[in-house]
Amino acid sequence: MDPYLVLSQKDGRPMYLQIMEQIKSLVAQGEWHAGEKVPSIRELAVASKVSVITVKRAYQELEREGVLLTQPGVGSFVAKNDELGDQIMKQEIDKHLSKAWAQAKSFGLSLDELMARLKILATNNKGVKDE
Repeated sequence: MDPYLVLSQKDGRPMYLQIMEQIKSLVAQGEWHAGEKVPSIRELAVASKVSVITVKRAYQELEREGVLLTQPGVGSFVAKNDELGDQIMKQEIDKHLSKAWAQAKSFGLSLDELMARLKILATNNKGVKDE
């Protein structure tokens, strides 16, 4: 398990949120598996060039969200929940779709018009893996 994360001072979001987002993405994409031990707080802090306090806050928040479990003296692990990756993916998609819907409404688009735009985008992007 590679502890390297890409964090940016220019992002505007706090570092701990960037760490949380990337760890959730690793879990959702199946890179980090249920029950798998994750890098220690210190190891991730050194690899990511952030403070131990920053990583600790991210891990604590991820524990609250049910993504990580920490056993004192043993380490932190991805929660043993076979549906965790799907749950995280759906939450992330919902977050983006909520923003898209709010933006569409501000432009005066109806739900049907937004759905039509989404269908067009899906059709035009068939076979596209990354943007």
